[in-house]
Amino acid sequence: MSTNYDSLLLTRKEIIGNRKREPSTQRADEYIQELALFIDSVRDVEYTLIGNIRETIDDDVSAADQRYSLTLVVLVLVLVISPVIILLVRKATGLIHEYAKNLIKKSAEVKREKKKSDNLVYQLLPKTVATYLRQSKQVPAEYFESVTIYLSDIVGFTRISSESSPLQVVMLLNSLYKQFDASIEKFDVYKMETIGDAYMVVSGLPNRNGGKHATEIADMSLRLLDMVSKFELLHKKGEMLKVRIGLHTGTCVAGVVGTKMPRYCMFGKTINTAHFMESSGLPMKVHVSETTYRMLSDAGCYDLQFHKRLTIVSKYRKEDEKEEEINTYWLLGRRGTSDRERISVQQDQTPTFLEYVTESEPGHHSTAMLTSKF
Repeated sequence: MSTNYDSLLLTRKEIIGNRKREPSTQRADEYIQELALFIDSVRDVEYTLIGNIRETIDDDVSAADQRYSLTLVVLVLVLVISPVIILLVRKATGLIHEYAKNLIKKSAEVKREKKKSDNLVYQLLPKTVATYLRQSKQVPAEYFESVTIYLSDIVGFTRISSESSPLQVVMLLNSLYKQFDASIEKFDVYKMETIGDAYMVVSGLPNRNGGKHATEIADMSLRLLDMVSKFELLHKKGEMLKVRIGLHTGTCVAGVVGTKMPRYCMFGKTINTAHFMESSGLPMKVHVSETTYRMLSDAGCYDLQFHKRLTIVSKYRKEDEKEEEINTYWLLGRRGTSDRERISVQQDQTPTFLEYVTESEPGHHSTAMLTSKF
């Protein structure tokens, strides 16, 4: 092709230069043939370029179609899946919200149940002792230099029990001791136990309170005595309840006994003397030992009257030791008014366990309906 192109250039120059040459049909024919060949070559190049351009355009269009199809497929998938994802997310959010609500509810229930269990434990053991037991620690026994013990029982309880039904006896003790329990909350005392009709309270343990234990017990005794003076047996109209009360001050040892049902107990001669003071007293009287008398006399605000000198029969006495004799006194009252609020007597004879049933169970029956079943 380059040879033909060079020949054409030479002939063109000759024509443009208007060079005179001899006419030659042969040369003219050669020129025409070469020109035709050149045009064919140009046309071949043109066709090749057109083919290449078309292939490039087809490739680009095909790639664009693929991208468009992929984009369309992705768009369709997004449009189809998006509602499902939104529903799943909403459902998951709802489940999480419901779980959170249930968790809060369960947490509140756990706190309520923990409070109930704490209150129950604190009814059986002092808070300090219960804390020790919760921490799996050994509760050490303690020696107390001076405490005052209150002990009382119901006069004629054996006769009352024989003339009453079992439920009436339980309701009588519940009604009385529930009022006692509410009343002693205002004093620095600790309720040790109730055994049948016996009610024992102590001041000065487990928390030591210096020399206040005698006056705390004395004020509490007068309060309880006043309460009992207004207490009438509901199942025996017209019959008033009577109690004997004994007080004694002395030393003792206290600690937790047992593992199955641990109890906080006191030990020592002081308890035996308190029992003697109660048993040797008179109905609706507060019988005071000599040691308690001295502490109340030092307080200077109590009316005390000498009773008599008594011999204490003690199981703690040694074989060769004589029986101890002490002067005993009556606590008649307190001069001046106490700063503690008076508690009104409420004849509620519903047993505590029935109250717990009615309060803890939803849709419960009334107490009257429950008591009528017994």
